Formats: sequence, structure tokens, C-alpha cells
Amino acid sequence: MNEERPIIKLKWSTGDKVLEVAGYLILILLWILVLSNYAALPETIPTHFGLTGKADGFGNKSLFFMLPVVTTLLFVGMTILNYYPHKFNYPTKVTAQTAKKQYTVATHLIRYLKFIVVLAFFFITLFSMGSVNNQESQWFILFLFLFVISVFVPLIYSIYKLFRLSK
Repeated sequence: MNEERPIIKLKWSTGDKVLEVAGYLILILLWILVLSNYAALPETIPTHFGLTGKADGFGNKSLFFMLPVVTTLLFVGMTILNYYPHKFNYPTKVTAQTAKKQYTVATHLIRYLKFIVVLAFFFITLFSMGSVNNQESQWFILFLFLFVISVFVPLIYSIYKLFRLSK
């Protein structure tokens, strides 16, 4: 199905601006955290954690750079993606009457998820650094639970809003 959708330039809300700035700041802090601690890392570091937060995979310390690299790629990719809401997949038909509202809901969701991803990778980096120092985190399960909730609740709510817009 190749439907033509209107291309609309959306205005950013205050919440959008706050999420963008916070996302950039956390991304910068992530890079600072990795760069400032890299030299002090042992040659072998934890690279994977089980559900309890205990390290169960190990690798060379150069893999520590994968966290900010992957985070940056996801952040940039989601930032670019958000400029093309007319290309997104929507659960309902996008019409000229509903396009602006549907695009707004979708871009808010992407911007929020982008922030959550950066925040999650920041905490994963902190957990990794703590594990290097033999500090197991009792907060890891809580982190996983909060991460899943913070992704799926807004996702489900946004889909619900998109269905309501089509009525």
C-alpha cells in the first residue's frame, strides 16, 4: 500500500525540548564517564549480566566503548527518524485531518523512547563499572523492571491514542 501522506513540520512542545536537551546531556555524560574511567579498567571486563545483575560474560576492556557508540548510533538514528513521521507505520489510516495529531503522538513517543534508551545505556554503563569493582548491584532487577515499564506503558498508551484519533 503506497498512500500519500501529508508532510507537516511539527512544532516542538516544551516537553519535547526538555527531552531532547536531557537526552543530549545524558549522552555527553555517558561519553565522559567512559572516557574518564577507561584507563583504570582492568583488561577483562564484564560484558553481559544475568537477570540478577551478576556478570556472566566477559571480554576485552575495549568493548566498554561499545556502550556509548551503540547509544550514540541509536540516538542519532532516532533523531533523524523523527524528522520523517509521514514515513512511520501507524495502526490506523493517516488522513489529512488526522495527520498532524498522529504525527505529534508518534514523534513524542520516539523522542521519549530515545531518552529512555540513552538513560538505560547510562545505567548499564554504571552497573558495568560497579561490576568491574566487584560491586554487585541489588538494583539491577529494579532497573530492568522500570526499563520495561517505561518502554511498554507509553508505547501502549500511544497506540491507544492513535486508535482514538481515527474515530
